[in-house]
Amino acid sequence: MDRNMLMQKLMELDFLAVDLGLFLNTHPDSSEAIAAYNEVIEAADKVRLQYEENFGPLCSFRSYAADPEHWLWERNPWPWQKDANTTMGGKECR
Repeated sequence: MDRNMLMQKLMELDFLAVDLGLFLNTHPDSSEAIAAYNEVIEAADKVRLQYEENFGPLCSFRSYAADPEHWLWERNPWPWQKDANTTMGGKECR
């Protein structure tokens, strides 16, 4: 997957994790929702790791430093730069 595809997949999984977390706030005994939440977290961690291995860290405070000789955070586009934001392929809110 390319950078935008990985970012889109990660955003989808993170959104699903938030949504399931909200559901679990009102349904704390739902073993089905807990299992789904754990699956989504695991899938998001895999995608996040894949992204970071290929394109650098996503967070300056929770990502592993892949290069012990150089801090890679400044090589990525910053969150407010256009390159840091993936497009939704015409599905953006208007």
